[in-house]
Amino acid sequence: MSKNTTHYFVQSVPNYKELLFYRKSVALYDVTFDFCERFLTKGDRTIDQMIQAARSGKQNIIEGSEAAATSSETEIKLLNVARASLKELQADFEDYLRARKMAAWNEKHPRYEALRKFCRETNDSEPFMVQVAKMNDEEIANMAITMCHQVDVMMNKYIGVKEQVFVENGGIREAMTRARLQYRNTHPES
Repeated sequence: MSKNTTHYFVQSVPNYKELLFYRKSVALYDVTFDFCERFLTKGDRTIDQMIQAARSGKQNIIEGSEAAATSSETEIKLLNVARASLKELQADFEDYLRARKMAAWNEKHPRYEALRKFCRETNDSEPFMVQVAKMNDEEIANMAITMCHQVDVMMNKYIGVKEQVFVENGGIREAMTRARLQYRNTHPES
């Protein structure tokens, strides 16, 4: 196997726990779970839907990253499934605000930029949960919406890079074929 082929395999299988969007998705799951426990009525189907959407986002990142070892196509597909789940979660938080006539923060809201900055600079669950403990439902919903958006932006960029690598190098089948042909060329007696 050539040095370039080995480098391709190493680069295509990251440790998902090091991915910032994975770490933030874990925090988003924890924020969602806490939010549902505190602000939604027991028995409300929305609780299960929101928690499952947050879980699906996180779990599909894991599954996609693990699939990267054998299939770039599967990795990209599962990462897009994760994005779709988190978009669904974002819509649930937006619905919560709209249905209760609460503010969906934007650049005109006095706390919007501080919230965006905190979410941008924070990726792990513990600091988010410290803040959530002090927040009301409107604040938490806006934080979760911001987190969903930021995870989506990071994942979209990451997927774009993965797609470009796939277009340029192919998947594992193509890499193995190149390695096999290179071996045959350097060992003609085999």
